[in-house]
Order: sequence, then structure tokens, then C-alpha cells
Amino acid sequence: MESMKMKYLERLSELYPTIAKASTEIINLQAILNLPKGTEHFITDIHGEYEAFSHVLKNGSGSVRRKIDQVFGHTMTQQEKKSLATLIYYPKEKMDLVKKTETNMEEWYKITLYRLIEVCKRTASKYTRSKVRKALPPDFSYVIEELITEKPELMDKESYYDQIIHTIIEINRAEEFIVALSELIQRLVVDHLHILGDIYDRGPGPHQIMDKLEHYHSLDIQWGNHDVVWMGAAAGQSACVATVVRICARYANLDILEDGYGINLLPLATFALTYYRDDPCNCFKVKGSKGLNPAEEELNKKMHKAISIIQFKLEGQLLMKRKEFGMADRALLEDINYEEGTIRIKGNTYTLLDTSFPTIDPENPYDLTKEETEVMERLTAAFVNCEKLQRHMRLLLKKGGLYKIYNQNLLYHGCVPLKEDGTLKEVEVYGKTYKGKMLYDVLESYVRKAFFAVDSQEKEKGKDILWFIWTSPGSPLFGKNKMATFERYFLAEKETHQEEKNPYYSLLENDATAEMILAEFGIKEGECRHIVNGHVPVHHTEGESPIKCGGKILIIDGGFSKAYQKETGIAGYTLIYNSWGMILAAHEPFTSAQDAITKESDILSDSILVKRTTYRKTVADTDNGRKLKERIAELQELLAAYRNGLLIEKS
Repeated sequence: MESMKMKYLERLSELYPTIAKASTEIINLQAILNLPKGTEHFITDIHGEYEAFSHVLKNGSGSVRRKIDQVFGHTMTQQEKKSLATLIYYPKEKMDLVKKTETNMEEWYKITLYRLIEVCKRTASKYTRSKVRKALPPDFSYVIEELITEKPELMDKESYYDQIIHTIIEINRAEEFIVALSELIQRLVVDHLHILGDIYDRGPGPHQIMDKLEHYHSLDIQWGNHDVVWMGAAAGQSACVATVVRICARYANLDILEDGYGINLLPLATFALTYYRDDPCNCFKVKGSKGLNPAEEELNKKMHKAISIIQFKLEGQLLMKRKEFGMADRALLEDINYEEGTIRIKGNTYTLLDTSFPTIDPENPYDLTKEETEVMERLTAAFVNCEKLQRHMRLLLKKGGLYKIYNQNLLYHGCVPLKEDGTLKEVEVYGKTYKGKMLYDVLESYVRKAFFAVDSQEKEKGKDILWFIWTSPGSPLFGKNKMATFERYFLAEKETHQEEKNPYYSLLENDATAEMILAEFGIKEGECRHIVNGHVPVHHTEGESPIKCGGKILIIDGGFSKAYQKETGIAGYTLIYNSWGMILAAHEPFTSAQDAITKESDILSDSILVKRTTYRKTVADTDNGRKLKERIAELQELLAAYRNGLLIEKS
């Protein structure tokens, strides 16, 4: 053990070859420990709503406005603060509007630059100069660093700073400088971003969201069930491919595939027009108003039905192949009486709303026709070979996982499967049973095998587990007894549409349940321990609160997706965790970026203080702080080794 320790110290001495360098680093790290904790931003269930997501990122769920209030207090009117906030969110667009009405732009530039510099100083104050320097835009890095490190008491340099501002305006660089400062404020106001799943499906811009996240400075992602089904499609799992295409058709978002990812849908369109030419496909209408013209809507419905039937066939094949999934009751095509147009489910017979199945052989209902096989082969190849999609999936794999423990908070998308009595539910995964944290861990390992396993059988298991996570009652990301897709399309009886939630959701106010889950994931002590998850929208209009179990559990899905907003009454919750505590923000529905610019409307409707700490948290109180303390201890051992003659300083 001692020899291993010496080897480690020798390696450390390569980074810090002298007593002076090791001492300097200890001083630096000790100082960092006393800085305020960085602000964390939690967002979940974005569902392709790019514009609303982008706006929430820009305003930091109210963090930018709070900084403006801190800096200017009562020295600016509320309207002036709103205008400054809008400028920070949309600097180029806002300046274009200002120029149409402002008579003295030079004066406006001067006042605006001074205000932005003050906000910038406040947002940068909790970081080391080194960290701020890395965030500075290259074109203006030196000038911005000079301005935001200005000390008001240094009167000798006052004219120096004034001249910088004057010259920026004089050489016509004011607008570029305002943009740079605004983007820097956006960058510094949030230190780390948590995405708690469901980036994909329903809304029109998941690919744009992924593009934006590729360039975000610090984030982690907890996969949602809608993300996982896209991962399955990208890995080439055919049932997942069909599911992704079906959902895009259901919400009239096929352009995500065609324009966003360059996936050719012509083979599916041709097939649908051939086999469903005279079929009105009334059960497959677009969900939500998408403004399609009649011809587009007709084609969309036919493609929607065609891919849905293919999906049900592929799912039946998978359930016969993977009997260990224990979902044989979801293979429904064999339960249809094709002559009578009925289906028998759990002993009850129901009349189908649609009885036109030109591609189903009643004797072999799960067999794809030759044409369906060709469609799926081409679609699957397109998903697997799409460079942009694969790049986005690599981001999910690199930054993501099924859960995350971060600063004593447990983050996951859905639930921890429980039994009625509140104990952990055991779930079978390929012949072995798992529960709690072990279930999460084994499922995540198989997800990664789908992309990286060398063994072909393990890779195939990984691909199929992605579909299992999407829809299985045992999946922590789904958390319901069934996904009633077939019933919602083909049966009028509402009771068949019901999807019963896992007991987890009825036990959220039980303190013993919350403590058991936190302990299961190793979070046993601490004043600020929480479970944060999304997945099931909180019905704000019905008086439901996102704060459960006295604040230990926070469910922050409030309806980011427009498809949910009629039910929830708001446009989602987001969470801010800064050095003073936790703030839950409820958002109004986002109309458009244009409205946000012209009307200076923000989408933050209400802020709820979840927890205020008794003292301001510092870096020392965080996970990163614990790592820094460990590093300091190692460096102190290195110093001792130098001073005791065990190691010799290097020149």
C-alpha cells in the first residue's frame, strides 16, 4: 500500500515539481472552496419545444432578472429592468427594434454598456478569474476582463475605463460588444444544467435542442423514455424505429425526420398510398392543430396508419422473441377476430373502430409483408447511417444516464418501481431479478451495450432493452402497467385506455418512502437532499403541487409540451438551486420569440421558494468541493514528502 502511495505521489510531483508550485495550488484550491456555490438549473420534459426551451435557457428561469434586481434595486424602473432583461435574452433582435425609435443611439449605447457591465460584474463575482476568462468571447476577451474587474475605488483608472467605452462606440463596435456581454451573462448566470429527460417527441424541434446542448458549457442528461426510444431507433432496433416514425406522424412532425435528420420517408409514403389509398384512416388524425393542408393531412393519416400497423407487428415479433420481458398480453393482433371486427382483451370483447387491415394475415398476424419489410429495412438503415442523429445519440451517451446523484440530489426521469406496500419491486432482466439502484444500473449497462458491445448477442440484448425501457411496466422510465397505444387508436371504451401508474406515484407524500429511496442510492445524510424527477405532468389548474413529501421530492414536469398545457394549465416547471437555496419556477405558455422581443414578455409566472439555507452554500459544500478537499489532502502529503526528503524537487 505504501509503495502504491509513493508511486501516486511521484506522478503528482510531475504536475507540481516544487514545494512552491504545490503550495500555490493548495492556496488556490482553499480559496476556491470559499466561493459561493454555482447555480444549477433543472429542466425536464422539453418534448421538442425548442423556442420555449431556448428562452428558458436565456433567462435562466428568472436568474437573469434576479441579477438585474440585485444590481439596480430601486434605481431602475420595472419597465427598464424588463427592457434590459429582454436585451440580454435577444440582444441583436432587441437592438434592431430600439434603432427604429431611439433618437440618440450613442447615448443609448453608453447607458446600456454601463448597465450590462454592472450585471456582468455581479454574475462573474462568484467565479475565479480563470473560469471567467475561459468563458469570455475571444474577440473581446481582454476588454471585457478589464471592464468587469474594474474597482470603483480606483479613481486613477476611471478615465481609462470611460475611454474604453467611448472608443467602443466611436469605432462602431457597440452592438457587437453588447451581444458579447449579453451572451456572457447568459453563460455565467447558470453554472450547470440538468436535463431530466424527454427531449424528444411531440414538439417540432428536438434536433435543434440537441444542437444547442452540444455547445452548452456544463450539463448532464437523465434519459427519458422518449429519448430512449430514439436511442433504440438510432441503434437499429426496428420496433423503436417504427415507434419514432409513428409518433412523428401522430403529431405531424415528419419534417423532423426529413428536414432535421435527412431521413427519406418516400418509401413509407409510397407504400401507404398503395395499401391505404381508399382508406379514410379516421383513427389516425393528427393530434393537435398543425395547419396542414387537406392533401398533406390525408397523406399524413395514411402514413400514420401504415407505420402503426408495422409497429404492432414488430412489437409482437419482439415479445415472442423475448418471452422473458413478460409482456405477452401486449401482443394484441392475435386477439382480433378479423371477420367480426372485434378484439378480446382480458375476457372482454370490444368492437374495433377501424377494421381495414389489408397487410395483416390473420393466420400469421405479426409477419411483415414483402413491401413492409422493404420499408423497414430502408428506414432502419437511414436511422443507423444518419451522421447527425448518431452525433446526437453520442451526446446522450456521453452526458447522460438513467440517473444522476449531484450535490446530494437524486435526479431521474420517471420513478423507482415499487410494490403496493412501498417496498422495491423486483424486475426480471434477461433471467435475473433486480430492484432499486441495481435495476437502474443493469438497464443502463445494457443501453450502452446496444452501442458499444463487441459480442453480437449482448449488443442485440442491448437494442431490445431500449424498447423494454420505453414501454415495460417494469421500466423505471415508464412507470405504468401498460402503454395503451393500440387501445387509444382502435377502441372507443375509455376504460381500455387507462394506464395505471406504479405505486411510486401514490406514495410520494410518504416520508419513509422518500428516505428509503434516497438511502437505496446512497444518499443517507445531509440537510439538502432531494429527489427531482419529471415524466408525469403536474396538474397545476387542479391545485396539484410539484412539491411532495415536505419538499423532499420535486416533480417538475408541468407541461413544457404544448400537447399537455390544456391539462396542466401552465407550460412547465423548472428548478434553480443557487447558493441561497432552491427556487421552483412555474412558466406561462410561450407564444413566440417575436412576442418576447416586441412585448418584452417573459414566461416566468410564479416563483416558489422550496428551501432557503441557513447560511450561503459555498463550493466546499458541493461534490466538486469534496474532490478539491481530497486534492488538497494529496498535495499536503506531497509537500510532506518533499520536506521529509522522500521526494526531491525538480527544477
